[in-house]
Amino acid sequence: MAIFRGDGGAGDANTDVTINSVTEKATAAANSADSAASSATSASTSASNASTSETNASNSATAAATSASGASTSASNASTSASTASTQATNASNSATAAASSATAAATSETNAETAETNAASSASTATTKASEAATSATTATTKASEASTSATNAATSASTASTQATNASNSASAASTSETNAANSATAAATSASEAAASAASLDTSSFMQKANNLSDLANAGTARTNLGLGTAATTASTDYVAASAVSTFGGTLIDDADASTARTTLGLGTAATTASTAYATAAQGTLADSALQDVVDDTTPQLGGDLDTNGNSVDFGASGWSIALSGSNLVFSYNGTAKVKFASDGEIVTVDDVTAFGTI
Repeated sequence: MAIFRGDGGAGDANTDVTINSVTEKATAAANSADSAASSATSASTSASNASTSETNASNSATAAATSASGASTSASNASTSASTASTQATNASNSATAAASSATAAATSETNAETAETNAASSASTATTKASEAATSATTATTKASEASTSATNAATSASTASTQATNASNSASAASTSETNAANSATAAATSASEAAASAASLDTSSFMQKANNLSDLANAGTARTNLGLGTAATTASTDYVAASAVSTFGGTLIDDADASTARTTLGLGTAATTASTAYATAAQGTLADSALQDVVDDTTPQLGGDLDTNGNSVDFGASGWSIALSGSNLVFSYNGTAKVKFASDGEIVTVDDVTAFGTI
């Protein structure tokens, strides 16, 4: 029959048969067993840590449940997560035991070494996975515990707010009661005042009061009453003493409402002559009407003076002739084209700028 000779395959039993390959397989299986044992130890440690996390989560859940009823659900979830972690840790421990058994079987049986190696590797992988799941469960438990703590804090805050609101409600109720009492007192005081007012009215002497039915005939002095009302003498004058409004023409009405004499003159169409003195105009005795009277002295071909002519310090000009006569102090001066030619002094002296011809012909 053929026997196993290593990589060379089947051959004769008398050739170089060696057990090196078998030894190598056994060594490899032993190493796999050691690795599986190490993985089992790590899984056991993870399981222990998960168990500790479970205990902490359980304690946190218990504290949260005590803080508020609303946190109880979160604590229960944390406890469930911790229980799950414990179960997974047990599974990991069992897997580690199975891995150890597989390693022993591999060391004992060379034929089953490869199978044991495979089983050990699978068990180690499973243990690692379980340990990871246990760690995840522990983290979840921690998170749930934190949530439970937050819920407990919120519950405490809500309880404090409810207490404050209850206190405010109590204060409001007390204030309402006080207001009610004050209102009752005010109503009582008002009723008392009304009763006292009614009593005062009943005892009041009205004999000195004016009566509506008397139409003011019970006044002590009608003249004094008119004075107090600010009425003038027109109040006691008959209406027939005045012109009725219906008797005033429309034009007359425009004069009545004029504020002053100037406005009234404008309404009447009067000019400035209306306010000029009559002495400023010629009278009938003086002869002519204004529109036919002499407008300029030069137009009077027969002028006459009714008295002395006073030049009032002015000169007498003779027009285009160039001559003029003017007073210079007390002297009378004749000038031609503005140049003095002859002076008659007040003492009788005659002064000329040129010769004086006596007995000449003019």
